[in-house]
Amino acid sequence: MGKVMIIGAGGVATATAHQLVKVPKVFEEVLIASRTKEKCDNIVKKINKGYFHTAQIDAMQVDELVSLIRDFKPDMVMNLALPYQNLAIMEACLQTGVSYLDTASYESPDNPHLYYIEQWSYFDKFKEAGITGILGCGFDPGVTGVFTAYAAKHYFDEIHYLDIVDCNAGDHGKYFATNFNAEINIREISSPGIYYKEGKWIETKPLEIHRTIAYPEIGERESYLLFHEELESLVKHYPTIKQARFWMTFSERYLTVLEVLQGLGLTSIKPIHYEGMEIIPLQFIKAILPDPATLGENYKGKVSIGVQLKGIYQGKERSYYIWSNLDHEKAYKETGTQAVAYSTGVPAMVGALMYMKDIWKKPGVYNVEQFDPDPFLEAMPKYGIDWQEAIDIPLPIDKAEQQ
Repeated sequence: MGKVMIIGAGGVATATAHQLVKVPKVFEEVLIASRTKEKCDNIVKKINKGYFHTAQIDAMQVDELVSLIRDFKPDMVMNLALPYQNLAIMEACLQTGVSYLDTASYESPDNPHLYYIEQWSYFDKFKEAGITGILGCGFDPGVTGVFTAYAAKHYFDEIHYLDIVDCNAGDHGKYFATNFNAEINIREISSPGIYYKEGKWIETKPLEIHRTIAYPEIGERESYLLFHEELESLVKHYPTIKQARFWMTFSERYLTVLEVLQGLGLTSIKPIHYEGMEIIPLQFIKAILPDPATLGENYKGKVSIGVQLKGIYQGKERSYYIWSNLDHEKAYKETGTQAVAYSTGVPAMVGALMYMKDIWKKPGVYNVEQFDPDPFLEAMPKYGIDWQEAIDIPLPIDKAEQQ
């Protein structure tokens, strides 16, 4: 039995907290902390368990974090807040000798680019301190890395081509909303597309490359090439990869609104002065958009996320597709969150479970694909996310490329 501290109080933290309740013999005490304590209190009120506690914290302040960690004495800190805060939380964990888990790579507030290099630099420090850092344990990144590790372990001698495909075919009924933190979401989408090919990173204009990809139980959806941080870790840990790409779907309305916002300068992260105040346009847009945590009630439809791979096994060419489908209505019924938050919150809990059971526990800092994927994928369906696989079939991404 042990204790975990969650930093963050949005949809992901809500979904994770609901999963922790299912394993009380492992998670005997939980502290949820964020800048707004009321949000933490609301989560705990819905869970209604006496071993859940709340606190107020500014996760950018290392001294505050250190004080709270020393007071609560958790076995692990689960960073379910913004990626801006990763380094501060990792530093606090290092100073207190507590293991760490997050769901997305570090991003500087001043530079809209996701990258792992600064978090990887903590490897020796964490190893010397005898603590574990688990990086990117959501779905993408997260399960996509576990899927790749599972494929490499069981079905390939060499992986040559990797395509991560992410489709949200749901409808929340809002004119325009983002499925997770609007500031992070819009920065990600409006940044240049980047993919890996033959040892080089190739940059494209934002959303310049797109394909019509078919998704299980959903059908064809227009899918756009983006950069996603798990590409960086996967090509590092699987050096036989010749090409790695990430694809995500967007509706025409979403892209039209995004284009207008960009055209008006409202996606900028450069401060402007307005009536004697300094504001950042993108943060203003975030403030007026619907809170992603409130979208679940009316959300209908499915999400499909998976990895499509090609390579060599026993001297022969092989293709492989592994994926999960989630339902927005089912996610809301179980946790009060929509499926996008659910798809991140459940894997975060499973990753913490792997750590607490000493399965994913080794000093240093690691991406999820560096651990044994089998126990993770065995556990994940028990907590709400099934997965499917297809071996040696024509891959949907190949069909899309031929159109």
